[in-house]
Amino acid sequence: MLKRLFSKRKKDQYGWFGHYSSWDKVASKTAGYDTDVILERTRDSMLKIKSGEAVYERDSVLFDKKEYPYSMIAFLMLSASLQKRPLNIIDFGGSLGTTYYQLKEFLTPDLCASWNIIEQEHYVTCGKANFENEVLKFYSSIDACQAEKKIDCIVLSSSVQYLEKPHEFLKKLAAYNFDFIIFDRTAFNRGEGDRLTLQVVPPSIYPASYPAWFFDMDFFLGHFSYRYKVVANFRSYVEGEANLLIDGKVAGTGQGFYLINLSTYA
Repeated sequence: MLKRLFSKRKKDQYGWFGHYSSWDKVASKTAGYDTDVILERTRDSMLKIKSGEAVYERDSVLFDKKEYPYSMIAFLMLSASLQKRPLNIIDFGGSLGTTYYQLKEFLTPDLCASWNIIEQEHYVTCGKANFENEVLKFYSSIDACQAEKKIDCIVLSSSVQYLEKPHEFLKKLAAYNFDFIIFDRTAFNRGEGDRLTLQVVPPSIYPASYPAWFFDMDFFLGHFSYRYKVVANFRSYVEGEANLLIDGKVAGTGQGFYLINLSTYA
């Protein structure tokens, strides 16, 4: 019994906590997302995937079997079919190529012309030095990428909830007027309104903590209502993300959405 109690107490130290009134209040308690240890562990894991020593990585953790985001694959294929040509894709917050390598066997020349990751500057530097190729590219901003090629589709997988001002970003995202938008693994609040939490990561992954949003779904999608049609919504493909715990209680859910620009395909 004591062993079970200790195990539960230790497990409860990690996950999502609180209902904070401001980003600064959470940030004062966290180590942040841009610590060197996260990049180092992610780089080491991705190098093993690149060399064929492992097949799949998520949050720097290596797996010997891939989990496929089948919904994303289907919507990328549909987008390329509608465009009748390969897609130039932005992967916003795509780390060092997690989703790219996860989908690599599906990203045929008929589907993907380029996969462009937007990341923090130190990730971009590392990505260019170790992972960039003729298809996979790294940029520090959407504008920098757009200056070199016309983007058809943007993928945002488990990234928007870690922005300090997500709704400002979502307004700008809608204004870019991309033909297709795919949100995946995005955290939504089961209650009303947005909820700002403290996320504590188990040290077995990496020692880190950072602010994390759970969004009001209607308000989130409202940024796109005048420009886009929500064609589909889907649950996160990652086991356990359908029901997310805050303070030990089910209070959130991991969701995805596929949006098509109204002006492109009425």
